[in-house]
Amino acid sequence: MTPTALFMPQLDQIFVTASHWLLSYLPAALQPLASAILSVAAIIVAFATLFALTTLLERKGLGRMQNRYGPNRVGPCGLFQPLADGVKSLTKEDIVPIRADRAVHFMAPILLVTACFMGYAVLPIGRNMVMVDMNAGVLFFFAVGSSMELAVFMAGWSSRSKYSLLGAMRAIAQMISYEVPLVLASVVVLMQAGSLSTVAIVNMQAVYSGIWPHWFVFTPWGFAGFVLFMIAATAESNRSPFDLPEGESEIIAGYYTEYSGFKFALFFLGEYIGMFATSGLAITLFLGGWSAPFSFLTWVPSYLWFFAKLLTIIAIFIWIRGTLPRLRMDQLMNLAWQFMLPMTIFNVLTAGVWHYMPGGLLRWLVCSTMVVAPCILFGSGLKQKKKFQVRTYHFSQ
Repeated sequence: MTPTALFMPQLDQIFVTASHWLLSYLPAALQPLASAILSVAAIIVAFATLFALTTLLERKGLGRMQNRYGPNRVGPCGLFQPLADGVKSLTKEDIVPIRADRAVHFMAPILLVTACFMGYAVLPIGRNMVMVDMNAGVLFFFAVGSSMELAVFMAGWSSRSKYSLLGAMRAIAQMISYEVPLVLASVVVLMQAGSLSTVAIVNMQAVYSGIWPHWFVFTPWGFAGFVLFMIAATAESNRSPFDLPEGESEIIAGYYTEYSGFKFALFFLGEYIGMFATSGLAITLFLGGWSAPFSFLTWVPSYLWFFAKLLTIIAIFIWIRGTLPRLRMDQLMNLAWQFMLPMTIFNVLTAGVWHYMPGGLLRWLVCSTMVVAPCILFGSGLKQKKKFQVRTYHFSQ
């Protein structure tokens, strides 16, 4: 065995080994608590750094798409722009409306960020790199994610502003509407894996036939589930073209109209951290988690594959934001209830048929038809022709 072959497994487990080495200096009674603190600190540092990097790349990428420069003044090539934004948020005045409920107004952004970070506890970022390997990991992820709606309502209600309250109601309506297809899109994976454990789901996909992996996305129901999951995740993250809660082109900023300073920055951070977490769950469910895309690339450290997939999805989010216009509220709701929901239900049926049919070309044809036919049917229902009245112009005499 070559020295490289001996070194790569150690590099893959370097963070696990370092954690065990640090904990070995503590008494056995304190090791569980210290392990939890160390894991939380590592997750916060890693994804907070990714947040700063993403904001810079997004602003530069959107600038290039729109034929203009992005940040290029603060530091070399604008690299210190996220740091400058953070300092600005910390030093800006924190203004709270006189009639606001100060306690709830203060707790809302903290609850939002906390709920977003809690989802990372069950995401396997690499081989043996998961904070908590619980049997109901997927259920835990959706449970803590649902508390984001509560944080949004707290922010809108506590501000004592009609604009904030209406923005919160609009945001909650959108998040609840797309949370249903988001959960149903993941059910197909749970059916095939027979487990709610994120670790078990990744391990099931980390096997190969020749050079090809057994990722769930490489099946008709898996591909449809992944696309539906990412559309719902985009709406859950309030990303363009589903960014109606913020209403950037309107007078208000949605449910955090009355927030300023660092509390406003926490909402901004929470949206990106939530987007990373949901993308990480999509990678875990459909894209093999930390597993390599080809069997001859398994020597690359597993956590690098996870972050490579995550950065690819982030790039797609940025591309979509710079490409698609914002939907109207009626279009957003019609897409959720008239297309996304029935498609996810039909996809669950397709996964069941795939499971019980014998392998072969016939199974691929039947299941592909069960995915494509409803997509065309429900998609054409959204394009119903509307009758437009003839416009009449009246001129003053």
